Amino acid sequence: MSLQFAFLVLEEHPWGREMLRILLENGFAPSIIIQEVSRVGDEERDKFLKRIEGQPVPPRLNQLVTGKNIPVYCVGNHNDAACAELLTADRPDVLVLGGTRIIKSHLLEIPRRATVNCHPGLLPWLRGSASVGWALFKDLPQGATAHFIDPGIDTGDIIIRRQLPVHRGHTYESLCSQVAILAGQLMAETVRHFAEGEPPRVPQERDVGETFTVIPEDLLEEGKRRLAEGRYSHYAD
Repeated sequence: MSLQFAFLVLEEHPWGREMLRILLENGFAPSIIIQEVSRVGDEERDKFLKRIEGQPVPPRLNQLVTGKNIPVYCVGNHNDAACAELLTADRPDVLVLGGTRIIKSHLLEIPRRATVNCHPGLLPWLRGSASVGWALFKDLPQGATAHFIDPGIDTGDIIIRRQLPVHRGHTYESLCSQVAILAGQLMAETVRHFAEGEPPRVPQERDVGETFTVIPEDLLEEGKRRLAEGRYSHYAD
């Protein structure tokens, strides 16, 4: 079964670049890429670059698409009419979110089959922002979850959920980097499921877990100390 999917990403966001790199390496090329060029995009990119400071950074978008005949467009906001027009003209089966702002319902209705995302935490226990940091502070396992998008925040049905092995010597920055790689791998598996038929679909328990905002710096530092001092409870070794 052939599959046409569109890819949304904030301008040069490393999370999306890592995901796109892995999708392309697995033979999955989007029919269209739409970057959001905005202040929000700049802030989110800079925030994530700080989270993975000292770790390898994926290639830039133009390097990834060179020679691949993938059209790349820029919009000021993914929720604007310009993005909707591009997606409507492309008519994708699936819309893949490669690190975006919250996408509104009028865009979610455009793809013929689904909109999917990969969250940097294990759903339903860690919804919302800064899941790697919150997992350290709350002493919870690290991982990533590919899921369908619905109108809630990280509440859509789960496609694939996988724990990341954490080893002594890992840092917050290396965990953020490894979770991004894991998310790309899960998205490649998700696209393969769509290409071959239907992906798994497991509804989340809505009364389980919490939805977090950006983690305060003092709580993040406590989580980092837990990891550095060997007080984290979920080491693989």
